[in-house]
Amino acid sequence: MRVTLLGTGDTTGTPTPGCDCDTCLEARARGVERTRFSVHVENERTGESLLIDASPDFRQQFLTHDVPLPDEAVVTHVHFDHLDGLGNAYRLVDRLPVHATNERDPKTDQSVAGTVREKYDYLDPVTVHGHAPAETFTAAGFDVTLVPVDHPPLVCYGVVVQDPETGAKLSLTGDTTYDVPTKSRDALRDADLLLADAIVPAALCDHHPIGGRHEDSDGIPRTFGTKHMTQEGALALADELDADETRLVHVSHFYPADEAFCDPLAVDGEQYEL
Repeated sequence: MRVTLLGTGDTTGTPTPGCDCDTCLEARARGVERTRFSVHVENERTGESLLIDASPDFRQQFLTHDVPLPDEAVVTHVHFDHLDGLGNAYRLVDRLPVHATNERDPKTDQSVAGTVREKYDYLDPVTVHGHAPAETFTAAGFDVTLVPVDHPPLVCYGVVVQDPETGAKLSLTGDTTYDVPTKSRDALRDADLLLADAIVPAALCDHHPIGGRHEDSDGIPRTFGTKHMTQEGALALADELDADETRLVHVSHFYPADEAFCDPLAVDGEQYEL
């Protein structure tokens, strides 16, 4: 499989519009971007491709990066930076099966699949397919599994994509705190490539109203606030999950400029053959 990181940023992206912080200035100087999150997975055996999350930057991403339009899509949760690009299916594709979980959110009594179905009922090409969490289904010739993670107040899911013939495996933590359930960790384990949420370095937890959580033995927070992992948390999880390679995504422009473009922090356009 060929994996292309279409969008590696958080909800505002980097550079952030109207921002002249050192990190945004450095991004402009380097000519790099972190647009809103999306991953393209091409099945080189079947010629199909799978889109994981539909970024609001969909159009720009597909114009910038040399990848085919998706044959199927997966939506991990209903925050706008992961969903609102789905409207681009209009007049671009003849059909787009969209996969999401049918588990109802206890806060809203709606599922991700139900929300997508309701929001995009006017798009004839879009058909929504609901799945139970941890149920493996086929999409674009891959075995795909959505696994529960922790991104309150909404339900959210990590993703496992595996080629049933070659065994190549891609794992994504999805938007999550460090408190990923054990069964989900087991499913994400031993990937060829892990994409892990790492919104800020742990030092910035001092600037969050509730600080950090899930501290390690040295007191370093592995969760920023209530929704995302810190860089240190993502690396600790990656170490446990034992992937061959890890890239950190959903990265904000709050990283210091001298750290923001260092490995393993990803930028848009990176491509991996698994």
